[in-house]
Amino acid sequence: QVGLAESGGGSVQAGGSLRLSCVVSGRTFTTSAMGWFRQAPGKEREFVASIRRSSDKTVYSDSVKDRFIISRDNAKNTVDLEMRDLKPEDTAVYYCAASDLNYPSDRYYYASRTYRYWGQGTQVTVAS
Repeated sequence: QVGLAESGGGSVQAGGSLRLSCVVSGRTFTTSAMGWFRQAPGKEREFVASIRRSSDKTVYSDSVKDRFIISRDNAKNTVDLEMRDLKPEDTAVYYCAASDLNYPSDRYYYASRTYRYWGQGTQVTVAS
């Protein structure tokens, strides 16, 4: 089992920044990739970013590319999401997720079904 706990959410003005952190516990060595997803009210959960354990390769959704940065610290078992130039449309509950599946292509890590473990989520609200 893998446990995930997010922190760092809050309320900011448009153009502001926030840093989310996810602490990974349990069988961390089984994880192949970590991801961040978000879900706004009335909308489906959507992919934000992911990072591979073996290569540290990162992928981002088009909506956050060049504004968000995902990083991991394997020694501390944490995965962070640095969010800059936040926009009202970034308002959502942000979820940390862990996958124990190994795929050769990054495209699989855009899908929520690839991730077995999920955190409880942290709210991010961006005011205009």
